[in-house]
Amino acid sequence: MIKLYTDAATKGNPGPTGLGMLVVKDGQQQQLKAFLPRASNHQGEFAAAIEGFAYLKKHFSNQETVLFYTDSRLLSDAVGKEHARHYENVLNELLTSMDDFKTVVVQWVPEKENQGAHQLANQALHELINQSDHQ
Repeated sequence: MIKLYTDAATKGNPGPTGLGMLVVKDGQQQQLKAFLPRASNHQGEFAAAIEGFAYLKKHFSNQETVLFYTDSRLLSDAVGKEHARHYENVLNELLTSMDDFKTVVVQWVPEKENQGAHQLANQALHELINQSDHQ
């Protein structure tokens, strides 16, 4: 069983966006960060999930059960309903990524239970802002 936690942090909305993905398997953690130069927070939440599932596909068996945790109600509701007005393209990309695995359970969690991914997203955002400040 794999646990995937994802989050996004945005400065401005839209604006620079950090993505955080925390993968936990057999007590081992893999911390992943990425960023988007400009996105809304909702776009960032979908992007973090897509990035997280891309990592899982590359590094783990598709027979694994994935417990996917997000603090984005929009994202968890969209996956459950398989519909998200204004976000159909990224939702379809995410659903396709999720279909690569035998079982995926999506769970909304409060922000306080998603601190690992939250901190990674904030780190990525700060790195992006600092990088653009030095250019």
